[in-house]
Amino acid sequence: MKKLLLLFALFFSFSSIVNAQTETPVTWSSSFEKISETEYNLILSADIIPGWHLYSQFTEEGGSLPIIITKGNEIADFKLVGKAVESDTIKKFSDIFEVHESYFENTAVLKQRIFLNNTTTNEISLNLTGQVCKEINGVCIQIDEDFTFTLKGKASIKEKVVLDKKSKLLSAKLQLDLKNTEILKNENESNSDENSSLLNIFLLGFAGGLLALLTPCVFPMIPLTVSFFTKQSKNKKKGISNAILYGFFIVIIYILLSIPFHFLDSLDPEILNNISTNVWLNIFFFAILTFFAFSFFGYYELTLPSSWGNKLDSASGIGGIIGIFFMALTLAIVSFSCTGPILGSLLAGSLTSDGGAMQLTAGMSGFGLALALPFALFALFPGWLNSLPKSGGWLNTTKVVLGFLELAFAFKFLSNADLVEHWGLLKREIFIGIWIIIFVGLALYLFAKIKFPHDAKIKKISFSRVSFGVLIIAFVVYLIPGTMKNPTWDLRLLSGFPPPQFYSVYEKDTDCPLGLNCFKDFDEGLQYAKENNKPILLDFTGWACVNCRKMEENVWVENDIFTIINEDYVLISLYVDDRKELPKGAQFNFIKKNGNLKKIETVGDKWATFQTVNFKTASQPYYVLMSPDLKILHKAQQYTDRDTYYNWLKEGVERFKKSPK
Repeated sequence: MKKLLLLFALFFSFSSIVNAQTETPVTWSSSFEKISETEYNLILSADIIPGWHLYSQFTEEGGSLPIIITKGNEIADFKLVGKAVESDTIKKFSDIFEVHESYFENTAVLKQRIFLNNTTTNEISLNLTGQVCKEINGVCIQIDEDFTFTLKGKASIKEKVVLDKKSKLLSAKLQLDLKNTEILKNENESNSDENSSLLNIFLLGFAGGLLALLTPCVFPMIPLTVSFFTKQSKNKKKGISNAILYGFFIVIIYILLSIPFHFLDSLDPEILNNISTNVWLNIFFFAILTFFAFSFFGYYELTLPSSWGNKLDSASGIGGIIGIFFMALTLAIVSFSCTGPILGSLLAGSLTSDGGAMQLTAGMSGFGLALALPFALFALFPGWLNSLPKSGGWLNTTKVVLGFLELAFAFKFLSNADLVEHWGLLKREIFIGIWIIIFVGLALYLFAKIKFPHDAKIKKISFSRVSFGVLIIAFVVYLIPGTMKNPTWDLRLLSGFPPPQFYSVYEKDTDCPLGLNCFKDFDEGLQYAKENNKPILLDFTGWACVNCRKMEENVWVENDIFTIINEDYVLISLYVDDRKELPKGAQFNFIKKNGNLKKIETVGDKWATFQTVNFKTASQPYYVLMSPDLKILHKAQQYTDRDTYYNWLKEGVERFKKSPK
């Protein structure tokens, strides 16, 4: 039980990293004391934000990760003398880990004694790793810090970047003198929206896992594995518990696949957004998903090296908990040819969404749970196995259908690249036309008019196959008006997948959502708002932002909302993923809070940094209401429902009218 609690604790620790990414809980400084010609004390001092705990070197094993100090350069000619001497710590029993933990609060000082093997050694370095956690909600962040010391003089510090005059001026212009910023964020509502989004992604991942169950690589494994567990042990309860543990390990394995992306997300709030809108990465996703689609069609098989499966299969014979874990890992490896394309879509979709790593974890959790459930349920109720349909040609049909869906999804990534670079290759009507061709192909396949390599000869088309084919034809009919200049309907069900309506082969009045008048430069929009004495609707959006399109095409399109935006507000839409290069005179260097240099070279670089600097967030859509004198009128709004958004806009206008001029 203790091990299971530890696994759950680690999972929730990682899943909270995204929420803490804008906070730096520990600030370090360093110095040293000379003891003799060959001995020194290297002093590492930490200032810790209240409410956070930094764990000691001497915290009990089995709890949170302790501080570990090592040589920064292993070949450096010195050695560490014992462990560092610490300032006072607090010792407290952890109910989660069931051990006593030692940690620092507010400040920490560590003195590491070193011995020089060579008195001519001057510059040396230390590496410190550990963990800092927030007391209230259990958020934990891994620490990995490097310290360099110059012994004959002061401790060396990182070289300070000096900006040129132009960069200083343009950097200063990014920072707004905002007023009333305390009302920007309502934590409870923000967390509720985030939780709702994560639940949706979890359910999508769960649906993907259910689809994976219906593939030839996974479905036949269910009765075989369940029978193995229920017949392996004379003790029926033991067999059932082993099957449940097997399912639990399947979930854990898929969750672990998402963990590395949390470290990327914690390095820089904008990093996953930059990855998701990277042109070449989107083209790569298009290519890889197309490759996956043709593997589902049966033209080739995707497999991991057979030696991996063989080694894991051998390891699964160890027995006990470890053996069951390796059995679960073996399933993940041998089923890769069917699950890989679905997981690839899940990975690509998560990285190109606003929640990034956290959404990937939610999706992977749902996927793993869907795969694991049958093994646990059929172990509890083995009689249900008799109701399972027999393996057959329907499994290959499922794979081919997934191949068509994978191919349609692939074009979304090519569209992302086209949008952020403004190539004009996949305008809205062309994108929809390609989807029509793909789904017509799927309908022809379902009606047995076309075949793929592994399809068996069909003597009679089943009722379920005909019914699904009719649904696909209905979907094609739904798509057709999307290729016209004045469509009969606006394809709201697909909001976020096709390019925006103004990115069209037909001439449009404006290049703004729904034909609204908007500004795509903040300074120009602000000047217009001042001249006309109107409040500002500041819209942080993205060309590749699915939720932004959903808001525009499902919420903004409502008559009352469209009217209030069009008549009562100055709309400023800033595209944070726009890869259009700024004029050379407008490009500059910007120093981030952590001291790192960021080159502002594109329109997206500028507005993404502008959003992070002023509003401490990097998600889209992100809406702010403000007056021309930069007074915040209401809390910020993100992806939400129609009524909430309308009331928010209306209240913003009323507050603007009441505010002193």
